[in-house]
Amino acid sequence: MAEKLNLLTSSILIFLTGISFFTVCFIFILTLLLPQKCAGAEITILFLGDSLTAGLGVEQDEAYPALLEKMLGEKGYEDLTLVNAGISGSTTASAISRLKWYSRVKPDILFLALGANDGLRGLSLEAMEKNLEKAIVAALESGMKVILAGMEIPPNYGPEYTSNFRNVFKLLSEKHNIFFMPFLLKDVAGEQKYNQADGIHPNAEGHKIIASNVFPYINEMVKNK
Repeated sequence: MAEKLNLLTSSILIFLTGISFFTVCFIFILTLLLPQKCAGAEITILFLGDSLTAGLGVEQDEAYPALLEKMLGEKGYEDLTLVNAGISGSTTASAISRLKWYSRVKPDILFLALGANDGLRGLSLEAMEKNLEKAIVAALESGMKVILAGMEIPPNYGPEYTSNFRNVFKLLSEKHNIFFMPFLLKDVAGEQKYNQADGIHPNAEGHKIIASNVFPYINEMVKNK
């Protein structure tokens, strides 16, 4: 009888150990799948943008967020994590949902670079403003510092639409007292040598210029973080 009890106890222990092992493995795998703040990283910077940020047409390490990470590293910033959350074709309508998703990495700084596709498609500027503002407010309420990158578009939809589009970014930055970069593609837009064949997306050299132009904003914010 004692032998049977010992055998039963051993079987139960083996079964429970198996469950525990499976649970630990499951949690470990789930942890790997979900984006989280990197251990040891003091500052996490989230780049929320479209194809211009994603680096459409260039290698991932040639896109301006990756170049900025190298530049900051060369300046001695070792405890930084830069997250490229650029998605080609995205508009401001996706800003708040994507920001909520990436809140898992617990960003300290948000570089918001959306709106170009809204303008190129002639979408409602009122809706664009509301979408951007929702993301800005959510970021500020969660303790992030925000840098808003302004956009400009060709005058396809008339001078009034073009002017109002440009002003949305400036007005939002002033309203919420956040850092403002007037034009993400400064010195790149319209320059054939810095763009791909489509004339819209920067090539590798163009991304270098963008990174150089963005750097002072990121550097200033990281220094004061």
